[in-house]
Amino acid sequence: MKKLIKLVVVAFALYVALVVAFESLLGYFQPEAENTLVITTFDGDGVGHDRVLTALDGDHLYVAVNHWPRAWYRRAMRNSEVRITRRGETAPYAVAQLAGEERDRVAAEHPVGLGVRALMGFAPRHILRLDPVAPAVADDLAEDAAGALPGEPAVDPAGEPPVYPAEAAADVSE
Repeated sequence: MKKLIKLVVVAFALYVALVVAFESLLGYFQPEAENTLVITTFDGDGVGHDRVLTALDGDHLYVAVNHWPRAWYRRAMRNSEVRITRRGETAPYAVAQLAGEERDRVAAEHPVGLGVRALMGFAPRHILRLDPVAPAVADDLAEDAAGALPGEPAVDPAGEPPVYPAEAAADVSE
């Protein structure tokens, strides 16, 4: 019995090491292909962070959160204004997390195989819809932010602390 327990513990440790190696290499190399995009999310200081993701095409543009390293996802949930670079063009987008019927439909249209899920450590899967921001809205955001890009801090000539577009929206709803 002790040998069996030892074998299970060693097998589990090897599996965890494999998942960590896979996730680390994927994050380091960030491979790009025809169906990838670069999402730029913004932290609380307005600093942009890029991550290569696989685009899930359908009636809208979607991305999935399939891996354990997910800082980009947490930033997108805090500030839904992102930039997407795809096929050489960059544009502002708003992020919306899917739930219910839409989430189930998109997940069924873009399944992840058992082997791939095992390599990713069976991380919980979330799917986000990327909605293009209309040019007029993007122009208004840029004007409101005194020339800053979506997610970047506004420049205030009076020296007041910067205001982030997502924070300004949150203040209105409270």
